[in-house]
Amino acid sequence: MKALAAGIGVVFLSPILIAGTGMMLVSSADAVQANSSFTNCLTDLDTDKVAEQVTKILDGAHGKNVHIEGLDLPTEQVPNAATIVATGLSLDVPKKGQIIALATAMQESRLHNLNYGDRDSLGLFQQRPSQGWGSAQEIRDPVYASEQFYKHLLKVDGWQQMTITQAAQAVQKSGLPDAYAQWENLATALQDAIAKTFPSGGNDTGGKDTDQAKQPSTGTSGCTPGQDGSGFGRIPEGSVPKGYSIPKDADPKARKAIEWAMHQLGTLYQWGGSCTNAHGPDPMGRCDCSSLMQQAYAHAGVTLTRTTYTQVNEGKAVSPAQLKPGDLIFSRGTAARPEHVGMYMGEGLVIEAPRTSKPVRITPTKDWTILAARRVI
Repeated sequence: MKALAAGIGVVFLSPILIAGTGMMLVSSADAVQANSSFTNCLTDLDTDKVAEQVTKILDGAHGKNVHIEGLDLPTEQVPNAATIVATGLSLDVPKKGQIIALATAMQESRLHNLNYGDRDSLGLFQQRPSQGWGSAQEIRDPVYASEQFYKHLLKVDGWQQMTITQAAQAVQKSGLPDAYAQWENLATALQDAIAKTFPSGGNDTGGKDTDQAKQPSTGTSGCTPGQDGSGFGRIPEGSVPKGYSIPKDADPKARKAIEWAMHQLGTLYQWGGSCTNAHGPDPMGRCDCSSLMQQAYAHAGVTLTRTTYTQVNEGKAVSPAQLKPGDLIFSRGTAARPEHVGMYMGEGLVIEAPRTSKPVRITPTKDWTILAARRVI
């Protein structure tokens, strides 16, 4: 596969890319600080402009003639991005996986092939020889580094249903787990522009799972505060965060379900509990995660089955990027057999009965690894 990815680089990206074990050297390391904060969310990117500039760079344009918002040295960074996309195509990684890889490299190295980093971290993805990613020389090879990232990503259960941040963090295990999302818009624009330069790379049918490749991103861009619940700050267990109200456009049945579930806040979790009398003295009348969902919707006139394993098949599947109040979201385990369920409340919040010794509570979606989502009304 490495030879194929390198070959793509030779045919379509030369003379900018050096194929095989060749490495792009950082021309201005002082311009890069890995893992540094980025404050411009780039929500208004002109994707046509990005595509135009990417084409110029891949055709050999000089730096003074090109500019891409969010990139400090685009004539150096775009070829590295092209290597990442080319490697993804050679491995049949769906479009979303390529976007995740690009966003990860932007956060870790700003798409510079760094010869330094935290402790022994190196290269585009700041991979560490001491953590088994390969030798220092291998990690500094953009093709090798990209292959390693993709191989680790593809081993993550349910990665295609995760947000960009969740999937990247599952691979990288970064000390800044929420930082990847800020690069989603630019990563998407770059992937679109670069993929079109390859034969058949500009359509969404590549990759081993074409249905997933066609799906929209499963998360927000991270540029709209509060949409992942982070804007509410720390939420005391069993309480309603200050400023929250059920969205006015919520379906009436969803509103009833959410309201009923909120009346159970603070009651202790009971595995196998029926959730028919959560405030009563009998522990078996309390709620577990799936009985909370079942009873909340029962009070709204909607019948659900009893367990998380069956509720994941209720209603219709929806993208976690398009959640509406009342949608059920699933985590833990796998997308086909999740082990936990909660109800989306709008504004990036979820109500759940989490586990033994914990009360029914409201949590932000940023704390969830969403494996699946279902709309039951």
